[in-house]
Amino acid sequence: MSEMDIRTVVRAFLAEHDPATTDRLDFLRARFDAGLAWVHFPVGLGGLGAPRALQAEVDAELAAAGAPDNDPRRIGIGLGMAAPTILRFGTEEQKSRFLRPLWTGEEVWCQLFSEPGAGSDLAALGTRAVRDGDGWVVDGQKVWTSSAHTARWAILIARTDPDVPKHRGITYFICDMTDPGIEVRPLRQITGEAEFNEVFLTGVRIPDAHRLGAVGEGWQVAQTTLNNERVAIGGQAIPREGGMVGVVADTWRRRPELRTHELHQRLLKAWLEAEVARLTGERLRQQLTVGQPGPEGAAMKLAFARLAQELSGLEVELLGEEGLAYDDWTMTRPEIVDFNGREAGYRYLRAKGNSIEGGTSEILRNIIAERVLGLPAEPRTDKDLPWKELAR
Repeated sequence: MSEMDIRTVVRAFLAEHDPATTDRLDFLRARFDAGLAWVHFPVGLGGLGAPRALQAEVDAELAAAGAPDNDPRRIGIGLGMAAPTILRFGTEEQKSRFLRPLWTGEEVWCQLFSEPGAGSDLAALGTRAVRDGDGWVVDGQKVWTSSAHTARWAILIARTDPDVPKHRGITYFICDMTDPGIEVRPLRQITGEAEFNEVFLTGVRIPDAHRLGAVGEGWQVAQTTLNNERVAIGGQAIPREGGMVGVVADTWRRRPELRTHELHQRLLKAWLEAEVARLTGERLRQQLTVGQPGPEGAAMKLAFARLAQELSGLEVELLGEEGLAYDDWTMTRPEIVDFNGREAGYRYLRAKGNSIEGGTSEILRNIIAERVLGLPAEPRTDKDLPWKELAR
């Protein structure tokens, strides 16, 4: 399928579904059914089996026609993490059940991976799933769970065999967040918001039909999720001077009285690094058109976190006392994180979390060193020990 072909498909779709007169949800459902949600997905699952690169043409045509989008920032975990994992490892029944309402935004997703004792060392997780008839009973605690307070579904990894080494004996599930035994508690951050949560699971029953991948092979399934997560965080398509660097550059241009030579040099350096990161992200997205995301996504996420923190700090220094002002400490439960619509003080505080979420910067450096650069792996004394023998 060529660019001309896909434009013809989109225009025919718009002729039958006028965005100005079609209900928003009806429009999104019809767009999915027409294969214009993810064009590279299979026919019947929101796609046309077309090259991934053609998605940009679809989005541009629809945007020009005033078509509604699916509010991707609100459902980013479902779009960027759950969907590619379900596509790769899900059964046909799972794909048919979950992908459409996920894409239209009718069902929000969250990620139950990290635990109080298993964050950077995720494979050490201790949440247990015990087989019970045609299902599983899950007990444990998860933490730093974005959107848990609004989610209908969660992607969950739990330990199903404590007698094997930690990277084995993990199984991947789809968990209904409305089921009995699930308690969501807010985690208030330094910004005053509670966009993250801790989640307690007590006797939660999950049918085996909601298992993704084979029993005991959840770590392999999780790698697909994690690789896609890092690309989703650090590899988003943005225009030149988009994102945080654009905010700081705009302040620089509007407030000449704040400028100093030293801050100018720092802004120039950060601007160049942001442009390098933007172009690298474009190359990464081109690689995605021919395969699954690899460890290169770790480099993009690492660069994103470092630049966000450097630029937010530079903005506070540029504004001086004004940059320290932050007038909203009310604990709110936001569905999305809005960097651009807030003050510099908020951006500075919230950016501190960028080096933790989606994989800590320390772990990402290990991934880059070992899987991209081919450097020797760090010594791991617990690699072959059964999980139950690990010190915790």
